[in-house]
Amino acid sequence: QVRLVESGGGLVQPGGSLRLSCAASGSLFSINAMGWYRQAPGKGRELVAGITSGGSTNIVVSAKGRFTISRDNAKNTVYLQMNSLKPEDTAMYYCNIVVRFTAHPTREYTYWGQGTQVTVSS
Repeated sequence: QVRLVESGGGLVQPGGSLRLSCAASGSLFSINAMGWYRQAPGKGRELVAGITSGGSTNIVVSAKGRFTISRDNAKNTVYLQMNSLKPEDTAMYYCNIVVRFTAHPTREYTYWGQGTQVTVSS
């Protein structure tokens, strides 16, 4: 299986910045898409940002102009640069990856990171 390790969360003041990282380890797989979800207490899980194998990106409306998603193919790592953070950005952030294994080329598999907490408060 593919394992995901997340890092970069923490406590910041409003207007501050954080960069989340998610590294995928394993073998014999190719990445179709990577993304970040978040879930605040009492709310559902929300897609924040995604990036496809072709490099196209999408950012949730509330974070447009503030968040940027990127990837490093050599390191199998996806990043989420978060600027101008607001209290409403406070949530547990989860990395998501969709892969295809060479042994099962016709099927996609989805994996989740363990989550990293982002808290924006003064």
